Amino acid sequence: MTAPSRMPPGGFKELGPINWLIAKAGARAIRAPRFSLFTVLGRHRLLLPVWLPLSGFLLYGGKLSPRDKETVILRVGHLRECEYELQQHRRLARSRGLDPVTQARVFEGPDAQGLTDRERVLITATDEFVVTRGVSPQTWQALAEHYTKPQLIEFCFLTAQYDGLAATIATLGVPLDFPD
Repeated sequence: MTAPSRMPPGGFKELGPINWLIAKAGARAIRAPRFSLFTVLGRHRLLLPVWLPLSGFLLYGGKLSPRDKETVILRVGHLRECEYELQQHRRLARSRGLDPVTQARVFEGPDAQGLTDRERVLITATDEFVVTRGVSPQTWQALAEHYTKPQLIEFCFLTAQYDGLAATIATLGVPLDFPD
């Protein structure tokens, strides 16, 4: 859920030239007039360019499949009621193989009909990580049957990144980028 904006998006003066360019490039990439997350976070002129490489790596690089990443991100956004995250990632998830029916299953949870065993354990692990700040031994064992050690580490970072981002978005009241 997005609270009223406590930190309005900045323009060139508030962002400085580097963050302003980053925000403009991001807006173009998402096909929006502005990228509110970047125009808000960019008000901290040193933080945005330092945070962005890790965030970009977790989203576009790494060892987890794009489909698995979006499953985790959508589930975190759903659990945290972060409409900003959901709005951004519903779109991206479609391009990564999660059609609206599959997305609805992710939102329903690990007991939803039609999920694979891999999807069930990934959603269960995401739920546990977000709610309890850890993963039970049983769930970890099931997760390890589907993922390598590097992928398991990346799962933890990805889930923590998007959980923290949801909290930041809610606390700062980052406005949505799209009217829908």
